Amino acid sequence: MRVTKALITAAGKNQRTLPLQTLVDRNGESRTALSVIVEEALAAGVEEIGVVIPPGDQSAFAAAAGPHASRLEFVEQHQPRGYGHAVWCGRKFIGDSAFLLLVGDHVYVSTTGFGCAGQLVGAASQQACSVSAVQATHESKLPYFGAVGGRRVAGHSGLYEVGEVLEKPTPTEAEQRLIVPGLRSGRYLCFFGMHVLTPTTMELIEKRLGAGSDTVVHLSSALADLARCERYLAFEASGQRYDIGSKYGLLTAQLALALSGEDRGEVLESLVELLAQTRPGAGINR
Repeated sequence: MRVTKALITAAGKNQRTLPLQTLVDRNGESRTALSVIVEEALAAGVEEIGVVIPPGDQSAFAAAAGPHASRLEFVEQHQPRGYGHAVWCGRKFIGDSAFLLLVGDHVYVSTTGFGCAGQLVGAASQQACSVSAVQATHESKLPYFGAVGGRRVAGHSGLYEVGEVLEKPTPTEAEQRLIVPGLRSGRYLCFFGMHVLTPTTMELIEKRLGAGSDTVVHLSSALADLARCERYLAFEASGQRYDIGSKYGLLTAQLALALSGEDRGEVLESLVELLAQTRPGAGINR
């Protein structure tokens, strides 16, 4: 399965300005979060990228994309009917292709020589099916993520056959329905913010949207349907996701990018100096 298209969702009410925020990347260059995410997709071998945005925001997003603007196709989400609906808005752009799906408020930092999206696309291409990136996550974080349950695929480290998908489950629900043999107690496979999906996903979202003109559709619901109708896997990416919309999320993402780059030593030295200057009692005359 070849993946040449990507869709980035950035139309959420609390999400629309986050991809426009400026970060200093691992090479010490200033760029927007959108540009960092686009480059993540391009490094994975993607050739065409669609971005789902709020109505009227195209010029702001084109400016934020910088030199990549000409490679983007913008799609507007006119009704706030959930993440699943935002994905569905890109159906004409995606057509009958498998596609990489990324969220516009996450920055990804790989712990290997390959980007997180590249790792995921590689797994999906090899397995020829839909694959969602996941990360083992403590149960205290379950209110923030969709999560999956299933079993390990024999002979493939970090690959799981998905049997169940729940959107932001409670710890009790997770304990009852999302157990994955081999994971530490109190940890569950939560979504990483990126997926490679087959066109079937769009059909399943459309069926759920057909329930009513005001129906809100979560992507997790469609992915639960997907697990029941075709092979669907989860893949533990080697890296970390950083939600720049969370409290101190932009700061944390910035630090992670800086520490993953060639100036790591310089950044660490500056952090040590900063910590020394801001420790409790520092600078107070006694």
